[in-house]
Amino acid sequence: MTNTVMVEKAKVSKINEVDFDNLPFGSVYSDHMLVCDYKDGKWNAPKIMPYQPLTLDPSAKIFHYGQSIFEGMKAYKDDEGSIWLFRPLENFKRLNKSAKRIAIPELPEEYFMEGLTTLLQLDSDWIPQNPGSSLYVRPFILASGTGFHASPADEYKFIIACAPSGAYFSGKVRVLIEENYSRAANGGVGYAKAGGNYAGQFYPTQLAIDKGYNQVIWTDDNTHEYIEEAGAMNIFVRINDTLITGPTSDRILDGITRKSILDIAEDEGIATEVRKISVTEVVEAAKNGSLKEMFGAGTAAVVSPIAGFGYKETDYDLPELTNSYASLLKKRITDIQYNRAEDKFGWRYKV
Repeated sequence: MTNTVMVEKAKVSKINEVDFDNLPFGSVYSDHMLVCDYKDGKWNAPKIMPYQPLTLDPSAKIFHYGQSIFEGMKAYKDDEGSIWLFRPLENFKRLNKSAKRIAIPELPEEYFMEGLTTLLQLDSDWIPQNPGSSLYVRPFILASGTGFHASPADEYKFIIACAPSGAYFSGKVRVLIEENYSRAANGGVGYAKAGGNYAGQFYPTQLAIDKGYNQVIWTDDNTHEYIEEAGAMNIFVRINDTLITGPTSDRILDGITRKSILDIAEDEGIATEVRKISVTEVVEAAKNGSLKEMFGAGTAAVVSPIAGFGYKETDYDLPELTNSYASLLKKRITDIQYNRAEDKFGWRYKV
């Protein structure tokens, strides 16, 4: 334990009530959480306490003006029981990037990293070792300061809560290319992990589900001519043997899995392009057989293959490949995450 982080241990653990062989994603929570308060113009030292509900005033600004941001991470255990994180400083940097855009005070690195590692050491028994399982880690900041006036809050809470989760299987995902709604706009907050970004996705996604699809492929806000993200994930398209993904912008999240895939693809000798991808190009490639793969990339699933997509009332199927880029890249990343392979990139962080 560190001197910076105060710890109050739970009197009784809930761990014996949990069936680790049947873990839903993000629905069971570990014994402890970290809470760090911003008051009087500064972040106070973090505290670890038993997982518990929060008490907030009805006028807390989170309820009225939506000042909230979050990150998604995982903690892994290898066969020897050592605990590992995957590129945690990238999550910290992105949290502060989001904070700045939402007018939330930026967090000190030591509070994030020491708080995170102390929490994981305390709740280490909650990190499952079943194949594909991990401890999902959710750092987030919300506006706890009060007032109905439309302005940034003067008080905030930084919290880390953890949820042991089983292997994430998305199955054969079919997606609908969105023609009307947008996830984000130029000059907006699309690049930040702001809660409101996700709230705005739910309605168009439900419309796609009602049509028999699993998820939406978002297109640009201006013309809807370019694909940008797949649900809450970055998107990759393989045309012939080239892997293509859109450039990050103020509309597209700078995904940590996305960056890792590009580096691993280069290491594997896979041709990559970071550029705009038009819907027309994807449809034409599907028609002429050069579209080999599409997949989403993100923390929860790592890589989520897309089996087919719909556009303008027409469905297109993708081929089932024996040696797909998706499966190769997912294996390379997860082997690093679970300490099963060499980490030549220096991404693995031992807790």
